[in-house]
Amino acid sequence: MGFKCGIIGLPNVGKSTIFNALTAAGAEVANYPFCTIDPNVGIVTVPDQRLEKIAAILKPPKVTFTSMEFLDIAGLVKGASRGEGLGNKFLGHIREVDAVVHIVRCFDDPSVVHVNGTIDPARDIETVATELILADMETLENKIVRVDRLAKSGDKLARKEIDLCKRIHDTLGKGISIRNVTMNDEEKEIIRDLHLLTSKKVLYVLNVSEAILREEEHDLIQIVKAIAEKEGSKVIVICGDLEAEITELPKEEQKEFLHDLGLEESGLQKLIRTGYDLLGLITFYTTVGPELRAWTIPRGTRTPAAAGKIHSDMERGFIRAEIIHFNEFIKTGSLVKAKEQGLVRSEGRDYILSDGDIAYFRFNI
Repeated sequence: MGFKCGIIGLPNVGKSTIFNALTAAGAEVANYPFCTIDPNVGIVTVPDQRLEKIAAILKPPKVTFTSMEFLDIAGLVKGASRGEGLGNKFLGHIREVDAVVHIVRCFDDPSVVHVNGTIDPARDIETVATELILADMETLENKIVRVDRLAKSGDKLARKEIDLCKRIHDTLGKGISIRNVTMNDEEKEIIRDLHLLTSKKVLYVLNVSEAILREEEHDLIQIVKAIAEKEGSKVIVICGDLEAEITELPKEEQKEFLHDLGLEESGLQKLIRTGYDLLGLITFYTTVGPELRAWTIPRGTRTPAAAGKIHSDMERGFIRAEIIHFNEFIKTGSLVKAKEQGLVRSEGRDYILSDGDIAYFRFNI
């Protein structure tokens, strides 16, 4: 699995339309709030031209792409942190994801009612951000109450927890999300189990009309880009209705359709590429037995941990890894030639995998 994304936003911003286009999962789409009560789940294959090129050379019996999971979570409204709308149920679903895909409405359509009456992406982003902040503040307050007795008894860890929770609570009170708070490794570990909502990385997806899609300098787009830059988030611009049309086409026609529109990639491809960058993820490949497979890992992962992605026994009994990068493999055209030219390297426990590495792990248990 690549990563797990929660698709959030106000009601009627096009979340389910975009979810359907990204995953072809057939979520209910309706022009009224809260049509998505329980999150719809879609698992999609991550497009990977490198994997296809490796497969064309090796011709393995089985090729497995990596994948990512989308959760289409019910529309959030002002007061959700106090139970308005679907309230805590909505917020609970966000705690499960690796990153938040925040759909921001930038299209005007009288037939699709905006919950606040007008198109204002900055206001809509603030509404969602405020509810997540308020929910995190409540979580921290509850944590402080739970460990207060231990802290008063002299427990040093409890004291650290309370001091940290109070500091973060004060920061949230200033409207600053946790992902923008500097913490050391020990502090990150202390709050990890709280699954705080504003600690999640955010990718803003602007749902625009087809006309605005071609206007990179459009005011609405620039407004969101400025907000994202300030908080270290990412932005992509897509047209939900157009993505829905693309999904209905046969795969062989989709590329031509995009080309005719002057687009280089689909919304799904754009989202995956930007999401990997946002979360610091890379892809490596393995050829074990009949299977050629792609794997997703965090950038900076060392060989034993990468082997453990495949099986815990491989990490526990790791000996070494034989590595060749995709580019070198493609130039030689075969593993045999690559080995003859000394391009297959033997790496130990401290080697950090690069994006595009092809790895064969040797282990013993």
